[in-house]
Amino acid sequence: MLGTCLVAGCAVPAQAGPVIQLSSAQVTEPSASRVTDVYVDVQNNGAQTKLIAASLSVGGQVTFRSPVRSGQVEMRTVPSITIPAKSFVGLDPNASHLLVTDAGPMKAGTEITITLVFAHAGAFSVAAMVTNPESGGASYFLN
Repeated sequence: MLGTCLVAGCAVPAQAGPVIQLSSAQVTEPSASRVTDVYVDVQNNGAQTKLIAASLSVGGQVTFRSPVRSGQVEMRTVPSITIPAKSFVGLDPNASHLLVTDAGPMKAGTEITITLVFAHAGAFSVAAMVTNPESGGASYFLN
């Protein structure tokens, strides 16, 4: 049938790219209390969805944090993070992001894997660089 369509000049839809694309993932080296933050850029090429779960290859408990009010630095724990349709969302220090407690060892300059689960798009993984801005290591703000 495809051969018939090609000969007849039928349009064949192009293969669509991934609905969700993750990039620029970073995690700061945990403090002595084993608490750290995760930042990642999310490109949503599909319908609105929500980030509903996350995990790290080094374990730990992940919670979602969002500003109490737009433009404020004070954060609160939320059950999910909305990712609007056809949008780019940067999970960063002054916006929604991930807070991780009790993760396994992480050393600046190494990579771990972060898996994000979206309500309507499924699970996506990305390599994340462990950083230490205090010692001059890479920082989310420098990339």
